[in-house]
Amino acid sequence: QLQLVESGGGLVQPGGSLRLSCAASGFTVDDYAIGWFRQAPGKEREGVSCISSSGGNTRYADSVKGRFTISRDNTKNTVYLQMNSLKPEDTAVYYCAATGRKYSISLMEGSYDYWGQGTQVTVSS
Repeated sequence: QLQLVESGGGLVQPGGSLRLSCAASGFTVDDYAIGWFRQAPGKEREGVSCISSSGGNTRYADSVKGRFTISRDNTKNTVYLQMNSLKPEDTAVYYCAATGRKYSISLMEGSYDYWGQGTQVTVSS
C-alpha cells in the first residue's frame, strides 16, 4: 500500500527553522515527483514547493523563495522541506504529495495522486 507520512512539524518562534520530512512506504520514491503543500485555517490549500524524481528540477512558491529548500534522499525514500526564517504567515498544516509524472514540477493540487495526512507547523512568539 502506497503511503506518505509527514513529520517534523511543531511550534517555532518567528525567524526560526524547521525541517519537514516526507517518508514514503509501499513504493520507490525515486519514481515519483514530490510536492509540498500547505493549508492555513480558512484558506485553500496552496503549493509550496516541488521536486522532480531525480531532484534535478525544483520549484517554489514566491512566498517561500529564498527561505525554503526542498531536497530528496532517494536512498532513504524520503523528501525534505527545510524551512528557515519562518514567519507567522507560514502557519499551516503541511502536506506532501506524490505524482508518477516523474519530471513534473507542478504546484497544482490536481497534478498529484497520493497524499500524506499532514503535519502542523505553527509560527508564533
